[in-house]
Amino acid sequence: MRQHQGDRQCRGHTWETDHVSEQPSRYQRSASGMTGAMVVLLLLIGGFLVIRSLGRDDLDVRPEPVEYLSVVEVVQEAGQRVAYPPALPEGWRATSVESAPGSEAVFGLGMLTADGTFAGIRQEPRPLGSLVEEYVDEDADAGEAVSAGTGDLAGEWRTFTDGEGDTAFGLEGETTVLVYGSASREDLLALVDELSQEPVSPPSG
Repeated sequence: MRQHQGDRQCRGHTWETDHVSEQPSRYQRSASGMTGAMVVLLLLIGGFLVIRSLGRDDLDVRPEPVEYLSVVEVVQEAGQRVAYPPALPEGWRATSVESAPGSEAVFGLGMLTADGTFAGIRQEPRPLGSLVEEYVDEDADAGEAVSAGTGDLAGEWRTFTDGEGDTAFGLEGETTVLVYGSASREDLLALVDELSQEPVSPPSG
């Protein structure tokens, strides 16, 4: 009888020990389960945001066009002559314009073509090679010169290309003018032919 009671006590002690030893295991499994659920939840949220973003048309962010002619007009009023396009081809947009005060013209204009490639104009009082190194490539290959431009900008424009497909046309005169970018050679040449140093005409209408 005592032995039987002792067995019950021993079994009770063993059950209590087992019960206590099971608690950390259950806690660890619960913590692991919560962590796994949080990871799955985060993945689901991320996937939802990605799918939602793919369906939004307004994520095609394009730079706002800039009114570069007003900047050209201010530069001209300061007595500087800069090379600029009086108008842009259909579908093109000016995305950046830069000028620096001083006795010699420093002017920059960045544009996107209708197919989204870049075309830029840079005018500075420094050697053409220096502009090519900075805005095209230090190892740009020189090609044959081409006759292009109108007015005071007509002449033999030197050509350059780099290993990434960029093209540039440069003319040295009172200041150096560089037309460059990832736009096609034809687009860049057409831009060269459109350049003018005449005063900005007032808008029609």
